[in-house]
Amino acid sequence: MGGLDLPDRYNVGADLLDRNLKARSGKVAIHSAAGDVTYGDLSRLSCGAARLLVDHGVRREERVLIVAYDSPGWVAAFLGAIRIGAVPVPVNPLLQRSEDYDHYIEDSLARVVMVDAAGEEKLTAAATRAAIKPKLLRTDEITPGPDVPVAPTRRDDMAFWLYSSGSTGKPKAVVHLQHDIPYTCVTYAEQVLGITERDTTFSTTGLFHAYGFGNNLTFPYWVGATTVLHAGRNTPATVLDTIEKRRPTLFFSAPTLYNAILNFEGAKSRDLSSIRHCVAAAESLPAEVWKRWKDAFGLTILDGVGSTEMLHIYCSNRLDDVRPGSSGKPVPGYELKILDEAGNPVPRGEAGDLYVKGDSALALYWAQHEKSKRSVLGEWFFSGDRYRVDEDGFYWYEGRSDDMIKVSGLWVSPIEIESALLEHPVVAESAVVGIEVEGFTKIKAFVITKGDAVAGDPLVAELQEHCKSRLQRFQFPHVIEFVPELPKTVTGKIQRYKLREPAPEKTPA
Repeated sequence: MGGLDLPDRYNVGADLLDRNLKARSGKVAIHSAAGDVTYGDLSRLSCGAARLLVDHGVRREERVLIVAYDSPGWVAAFLGAIRIGAVPVPVNPLLQRSEDYDHYIEDSLARVVMVDAAGEEKLTAAATRAAIKPKLLRTDEITPGPDVPVAPTRRDDMAFWLYSSGSTGKPKAVVHLQHDIPYTCVTYAEQVLGITERDTTFSTTGLFHAYGFGNNLTFPYWVGATTVLHAGRNTPATVLDTIEKRRPTLFFSAPTLYNAILNFEGAKSRDLSSIRHCVAAAESLPAEVWKRWKDAFGLTILDGVGSTEMLHIYCSNRLDDVRPGSSGKPVPGYELKILDEAGNPVPRGEAGDLYVKGDSALALYWAQHEKSKRSVLGEWFFSGDRYRVDEDGFYWYEGRSDDMIKVSGLWVSPIEIESALLEHPVVAESAVVGIEVEGFTKIKAFVITKGDAVAGDPLVAELQEHCKSRLQRFQFPHVIEFVPELPKTVTGKIQRYKLREPAPEKTPA
């Protein structure tokens, strides 16, 4: 890839800060509720985090779990870990139960977990249950420190992990290398986003997520821009307040939140004039929402598709080449192909499985050999998405190749919800699929009840609350239909694709 010339000895944790220290040491790198942090401040804070990890025995290539809201301490922990050759592993801080973190501790073998005040109680309980009990350190208690020697890592060494949900419900660790971050910066960030040091970025998606990680950390630091970090969940009110206060020039969000902002009372009168353009990813953006946003604010949303495995967006609309409702065209530096089940290219206009090639691709799934073999096919990555490409070269999303459902930018396994429903005493069988409602994906459950259970609205509400009490807040069926039977194969496997098909219209008598 032209423009990416890295030495064999390369450490991305040091590079993202060191490249800004000569000319921009006093420039604000981060705006946050805790105060502004300059690039010089952040470098010293990162060295403080590196020293803290070394003092607690963290060695090269050992994993460091990060479970915290976005903050300067989060950034310092991440970059400080890479600086010493350790491997930071960010995890969603919004998970509700301490048990939700057991898998991450066990899978990563982390001996240190970086937490903040909001997550300390949950992680303390999880650490107590672990076979090898990790130490807990606070991101908000990291103090600046003197320079720490940079580990002589290589451009192809393991640098960090990001977790991605799997069809079985167990999150799998996506292993990324030192050179993956620069690749996304010189491709999407520079050539599509056009980010410069004059920009201020604001992403409603958190740093633990590949999309938010690029938007609000790697892209701005690559060029010496400024970021706005917001701790906690984003709502239309907090987003609009932050935009008016911090005046970002680049705004990143997910389609669901764009839609929620449009429906928020008084939103159209708010001042979004600092923004030069917006970006959407993590789920498909309906054309109607794109048009309403353009009408309301005069701003173009650049919709695109990316993945944790490819680290960021690899197919995107451009400011001068937009097709609302589509995922745009391949980002420079990436190649896409659409194949049928036999591995042959499909005719233009027909749907097939999407494969992507680019040097930011994952090295492997940690401790998932079979999954790695099925997904990483030489230079190509099997995305698991079905796409078609039109005569003008725009790519259009047609759903998943498997049964996974993406709701509000987060993956949901139907198996998890089905298992939770089966724990309810009146449920005999269940099947869960994603359906489209006004351009957005919703979760629908088909349920067969036991005995004389009364199907109706009260039971729907009861089953929804039952799921909410056992799963994450977004993992419950928005719609429940009670049915006498479920479509199955001769071996008894549920045919979910038949449940996704619209029911045939009844002919009037």
